[in-house]
Amino acid sequence: MNKQNINKMKLLLLGLTNRFAEDSNVFKGIYVTYKAGLKEFNGTGSFNAGKIDYNFNGKTDTLSIDEVFDKICLEAEKYDAAIVTYSERGSNLTLTCDNKNVKMNTTEVKEILNPKDSIANTKDSHSVGEVSTLLNRNYYIKVGKADALLKEIGIMSKDGKIKNDKIRKYNQIDHYVELLDGILDSLPNNQTINILDCGCGKSYLTFVLNYYLTEVKKRKCHFIGLDISEGVIESSKKMASHLGYRNMEFRAIDIKNYVPDKKVNLVMSLHACDTATDMALALGIKLNSDCIIAVPCCHRELLNQYKFDPMKSILKYGILKARIADALTDGMRSMMLEAKGYDVSVVEYISPLETPKNLMIRAIKTSNSKEKPEILDEYISLMAQLNAYPALYQFLNEGWSAY
Repeated sequence: MNKQNINKMKLLLLGLTNRFAEDSNVFKGIYVTYKAGLKEFNGTGSFNAGKIDYNFNGKTDTLSIDEVFDKICLEAEKYDAAIVTYSERGSNLTLTCDNKNVKMNTTEVKEILNPKDSIANTKDSHSVGEVSTLLNRNYYIKVGKADALLKEIGIMSKDGKIKNDKIRKYNQIDHYVELLDGILDSLPNNQTINILDCGCGKSYLTFVLNYYLTEVKKRKCHFIGLDISEGVIESSKKMASHLGYRNMEFRAIDIKNYVPDKKVNLVMSLHACDTATDMALALGIKLNSDCIIAVPCCHRELLNQYKFDPMKSILKYGILKARIADALTDGMRSMMLEAKGYDVSVVEYISPLETPKNLMIRAIKTSNSKEKPEILDEYISLMAQLNAYPALYQFLNEGWSAY
């Protein structure tokens, strides 16, 4: 190729060098094809601890991104044309260069499904088309684009179909993303969004959020998963490795002992049992997180504490006392978040027909947010009336050794 177009090629590759430096976590690979007449010669590059293992002509070198592109340009001088594909999570940037033109275009990555498979129906699975038609919704986590994710978390079979017994779960995780979509847009722009998952378990929804933020919203993000179980932490690490999600870390640690080394923008807690939810909320408040999301589970604490004489004739019925305890627990959690300066909403996460533990607490702190001491006074008064000492109040006021 002529030197003029090689120089243009170098300028465009410089932009990819900057892109890699800005967020190498989304980098997947480099694929090069050189053309000389009817012959083609291929090179490939894969990520290796901040560098690239670049293979060409049977030889593999570990190089910096700059060195890889220098090598590609030097080699391109010997050929009639070169096609360089810089692959990221969710998109490919393809540079095409010959003696006439140099151009670059971006395409979204899609997994191509066999047309026959995409409409097939078996006893073990439903087709994508049937699931979408059944729910009549435009999914946020789309089949085709998100196949690798859906297979890894067990929603999709190896042949590209949503499993019959996982349709409900697929709908749940998609609705979860829908409920958070606007909140994600409110988080700071032009910086890495740091998301802390407290009591992450197998982290399925965290992986889904990672996919959506990185590959759909094109936001730079980093995820930290905390769980006291070493087993589930190792499982999550393996899933992240399989998916190539390098913007995730997982730690086997008690939430109370965690000290972040960066600003946390979003704290989430999904189905953490009983007071583990309060521990996550307290951590979010202490870290002054921009947003706190909780889907509580297993409300037991206030049930064993509260009394209210004006309602004693009602509270003698155990099931009614338990349901009121659930509402009081989440209501007082919401009050405390408001008192600490958050705008709070409580919504149904999924249908109560699937589980009665279906509430999501969403708390957002804006630039205009201020603490509300009058609500804290109401909270303390309610504590006295109920003869209850909620764990969230305890965690916030007794202090943790890490803070």
